Amino acid sequence: MSADEPTKPSPSLYTPNIDEIKKVFTRFDTNNDGKISASELIHVMKSLGSQTPDQQQLTQTMKTIDTDSDGYINLEEFTRFCIGNEQHEEDDDGGIKELHEAFEMYDLNKNGLISATELHQILTRLGERCTVDDCVKMIKSVDSDGDGCVNFEEFKKMMASNGEGAS
Repeated sequence: MSADEPTKPSPSLYTPNIDEIKKVFTRFDTNNDGKISASELIHVMKSLGSQTPDQQQLTQTMKTIDTDSDGYINLEEFTRFCIGNEQHEEDDDGGIKELHEAFEMYDLNKNGLISATELHQILTRLGERCTVDDCVKMIKSVDSDGDGCVNFEEFKKMMASNGEGAS
């Protein structure tokens, strides 16, 4: 996958498009070396609402995202993680564990649903400029049961369709 390939922007629960992912990546790459280190990842996890992660959480997160195992998260790895690209997953569960972890990052009140308010809080922490109304629209686009929230099944379907380039 080259950086020159065209990418079709598509709304997701992470960020609306590749340019937004790059902005988020740059924000967390605090020393501007083009990669996120384990120490920078701590700040990412804290900004996403986690308490200071313990060494095991940090190691597991690095292992999940750092697919080339060089000890750093580069833009390609970060992008792949954000858009839910599962073609590089090595787990025998087809990446469900990672999807569930991503879902749980947004489910701030741990009720099994991502509300527009929760989505807004996370995107704001990531430096995105969006309104709660924008988040309501994002959720509406994937909310198949009409409850105004995204459950894990809807999240999985959305991530699968993003991976296929479907709308």
